[in-house]
Amino acid sequence: MIEIEKTYLVKYLPDGYEKFPSKEIIDSYIPGDVAHPNMRLRKSGSKLELTKKQPVESNDSSHQLEQTIKLSEVEYVALDKINSKVVSKIRYEYPYFGLTAEIDVFQGELKGLVVVDFEFNTLDERDSFTMPDFCLADVTQDLFIA
Repeated sequence: MIEIEKTYLVKYLPDGYEKFPSKEIIDSYIPGDVAHPNMRLRKSGSKLELTKKQPVESNDSSHQLEQTIKLSEVEYVALDKINSKVVSKIRYEYPYFGLTAEIDVFQGELKGLVVVDFEFNTLDERDSFTMPDFCLADVTQDLFIA
């Protein structure tokens, strides 16, 4: 699957965001000793999966090939033993002009960091999108975020 998205650093949380659906997500980036791992083990509620993302062209983090495998509990537990970088966040699904703003409020060591992802169907949609007022900066290409 091809994923087209932009990620922004949040300046302030939009009014009422906490009223919309949310879930706790635990991401483990593999391998843990690599600066920018491409594989992610994810637990999102009862959903368990392994995902690998790679840019379609050069280093463009807004346009990636995403391959996801659903996992059983046994598979997840086995893979969770691998050396990884673990990140915990609460994701809110906030409606924004026909799109879903995935607002990620990080927990643990990254507490205080809040980013929002917008996914698009086409590159033209991505390119014509205007950053919302509640955002501070486009961090799509930032290696720490990507």
